[in-house]
Amino acid sequence: MIPNVTRGDRAAGLMSYLVGPGKTNEHTDPHLVAGDAALMAWHDDNELGADAAMGIANHLEAPRKVFGTQVPGGHIWHCSLSISSDEGLLTDDRWREIAEEFVTRMGFDDQEGAKAPCRWVAVRHGVSANGNDHIHLAVNLVREDGTKAGIYNDYRRSQDIALDLEKQFGLKEKQGRLHGLATRGYDAAEREAQARSRARARHEQALTRGEETVPWKLLPKTERDTLVQAAMSADQPRYELARTVRGCSTAAVDEAEFVRRMRRSGLILRPRLADGTHDVVTGYSVAKRPQFGERPIWYGGGQLGRDLALPRLRQGWTDTPTGASAAAAEWTAAKRHRRAVNPGRETEQPAPELWDRYGKDLDRLAVKLRTIDPADRDTWTQVARRTAGAFAAWSNQVEPVPGPIAHAADNLARSAQTLRRDVDPKPRSLASIGNVAMLLASVAHGGQGPVAQLAMLRQLAELARQLHHAHQQRQQTQRATELAAMSRQDLNRIRDGLQGLITTGTAAITAPAAASGLDPALAAVRDTALRGTGTPRIHRSPLPNQLDPTHAPAPVHETDQGIEL
Repeated sequence: MIPNVTRGDRAAGLMSYLVGPGKTNEHTDPHLVAGDAALMAWHDDNELGADAAMGIANHLEAPRKVFGTQVPGGHIWHCSLSISSDEGLLTDDRWREIAEEFVTRMGFDDQEGAKAPCRWVAVRHGVSANGNDHIHLAVNLVREDGTKAGIYNDYRRSQDIALDLEKQFGLKEKQGRLHGLATRGYDAAEREAQARSRARARHEQALTRGEETVPWKLLPKTERDTLVQAAMSADQPRYELARTVRGCSTAAVDEAEFVRRMRRSGLILRPRLADGTHDVVTGYSVAKRPQFGERPIWYGGGQLGRDLALPRLRQGWTDTPTGASAAAAEWTAAKRHRRAVNPGRETEQPAPELWDRYGKDLDRLAVKLRTIDPADRDTWTQVARRTAGAFAAWSNQVEPVPGPIAHAADNLARSAQTLRRDVDPKPRSLASIGNVAMLLASVAHGGQGPVAQLAMLRQLAELARQLHHAHQQRQQTQRATELAAMSRQDLNRIRDGLQGLITTGTAAITAPAAASGLDPALAAVRDTALRGTGTPRIHRSPLPNQLDPTHAPAPVHETDQGIEL
């Protein structure tokens, strides 16, 4: 279950949207599934219209209007709770149980008589455009005695509560959050949500400067959608840059070579220096070299992917004083747009015998990985990171536009991005994957032909198979399913394209996939979601509580986890 929290100060605007037709006319039969006792007595589960929406908004707003309490950032707390489209639809009773439990755990109720309750409501209006069943919670953060509800760390708390409710009600657990995985918007829905947020922020900034005259909410839907699409198009270079940087980092044996490889790939770099120093690099930004008259679009390493932040990249390279000095010199040269200080392997064509040698190293690594405990998350994260980098280096050389090799790289990269750093940062036995990435980064410059590439593909596919098995053993079924689909689709297309080149010399990498799977061992995983038994409905008085500003309590500092609000 995914919670999405926002804040505002217009209950009327929010309720009008919730009972309206929606962005793509997806809203159907808007009705209440939960809320404070007065609202449920007045409206029950009847279909809501504009008049009902205004009545609900006035009821929610009353405490703030009566007491005049101001809440920085907005007093209307809005959270949507959604489940995956493959989980189907929940009943209204089940959503009611979830909403009431969520509100209680967030501390918006009366807390067993210890505080005045917040006024709140839960609206259900059909599935989203992507088919996700969901509800919307609207809470007035001004309690019925004029005090403010504590919302310290509410984003994180809502995530933790959603994780607990998934277990309590037998919903499908979001395994990225459960197992510490975190990506930077590779999912299409996530990318659209991020683009919508950026487009709205830019429009509101322009409104503040006087460059726009119409608020975002009053813009026609077609105009809002145009701005969102423009934001998505503007952000597209981020995904291509991430693939380029990932390939360069895996093919490089040290940080200095990483800098040189990025420059040779057509990127411009901007190192971030530690305060008070001129040669201690703590991070970097990267951009594609712009055309004449254009401005570069910069992205920090951490924006491209959690595994591409400089501290995490350094975990894969040997740390020596000489290497640090050489890297600092290359960063300085890149910043000043000067030639590379000490060109190395990236300028040379690998010897043909290296393909056989590094291929055998990869075979030995595959055998060794069979003995690695699936619970050793740090090692398997490194396997995913470097295998994704090998595919990325290959794609950077042979795919003018993203194809199956790029898709395989992006899919594997999802297993490489974690919320925290690795505990064991340098498993040196994985260097063989970096050597293979170095070879694949040379295929467009006189490298070995499709026979050698096909052999490397089979070996890399074996690493992906073992990574899939590790995810299965750790009960990360969603990630395992995605890797299985990648094997059946993208790796098959790469294989068929290479085999076509070998037999006829005319087939392309994007040739149709064969009917049989590349790896029969990657079978579908079972759905382990269970259904909970639910909780009983709590009956309360249908009469709204009286709001008396003359008996408001003295101002107090509410605390949450010891932090003053």
